[in-house]
Amino acid sequence: MGGVPETHSGWTFLTNHARVLAAIADDQNTRIRDIAARCRLTERAVQKIIADLEQGGYLTHTRQGRTNEYHIEPGTGLRHPADAGLSVAGLLSVLAQHDAERDTRSQQLQTASVSEQGSTADK
Repeated sequence: MGGVPETHSGWTFLTNHARVLAAIADDQNTRIRDIAARCRLTERAVQKIIADLEQGGYLTHTRQGRTNEYHIEPGTGLRHPADAGLSVAGLLSVLAQHDAERDTRSQQLQTASVSEQGSTADK
């Protein structure tokens, strides 16, 4: 999974910080290399983001042999004043729901494609 991540120009709805936090929420023992691949960032960028999240009180880690185990502080509020009252747990819940819906849609499309191929082969 090495290599240079795909470049992206322009703005996005989710920040890289949110993407990294969501990756860690999915696997608290994930490696920086895997986070970088999933988020399409460099490993150095992920290291910086993790440091930012730790400094902001959103994340801690403990060393487990050669790996890190991350712990997210779910009650920590989001930083922007417009997000007052919203917590990390709420953000991660919305992102997890989105991922589940995306996976369901992807499976439905794959099933439809396989069914369509089968009906074409029958002709």
